[in-house]
Amino acid sequence: MHPIVRKLAAYGPLAPEEQAVLAGLGAGAQLVEGRLDLLSEGCVPDSAVLVLEGVACRYRHRRTGTRQITAYLLPGDLCDLDFVHLGRLNHSVATLGSCRVARVPREVLAGLTTQYPAVARALRLAKLAEEETTREWVMNVGCRSAIERVSHLLCELHERLRAVGWATKAGYDLPLTQQDLADTTGLSNVHVNRVLRQLRLMRVVEVGGKRVDILNLAALQEIAEFQADYLRPAVA
Repeated sequence: MHPIVRKLAAYGPLAPEEQAVLAGLGAGAQLVEGRLDLLSEGCVPDSAVLVLEGVACRYRHRRTGTRQITAYLLPGDLCDLDFVHLGRLNHSVATLGSCRVARVPREVLAGLTTQYPAVARALRLAKLAEEETTREWVMNVGCRSAIERVSHLLCELHERLRAVGWATKAGYDLPLTQQDLADTTGLSNVHVNRVLRQLRLMRVVEVGGKRVDILNLAALQEIAEFQADYLRPAVA
């Protein structure tokens, strides 16, 4: 199943025609190498970016050169849905590894949400999940210990990738460096290295070679106090 169809179908049933239209958004997708900007801070985008394969991120740089990663974009994610209302972007979007992405013009998105209410509803719920995830990341950086932060991030990525068929219980591919993890969790590169070594010695998870091997998922979730509810907002 197409990644965006698989993702949005989790928020409610989609008719075959709706699934076909969503899958068609990936037409003309291109392979983009890692560590390249898809959208740059200050630009005025005329299209959204649909990730079909790989991992991308939103990030901002300080004048000092330090970077904060503020979100990860995984297969099936559509970024930025609200670009029509944003004007200039106040952040950048970049690939972290090789990605296959498609550009979706604003008029295509507008027509899609007008013609297919079920798709519009699913996209809105996906956006709510993004907002819930942002709040969880604030909690992660503000309240959790180093090992809890890293464990929570690894649990979240596992759950999100599993939902679109890119992870198994045993683990998932992840083209992130320790510096990427540090820039996400508000830790130093050295501190992340220590945490990953500790988790490996505990026989909980091994991270390396662009791969996350989960040795004990229950233990990892326990360390992180991970609850996946925020990734699937409740619908009245």
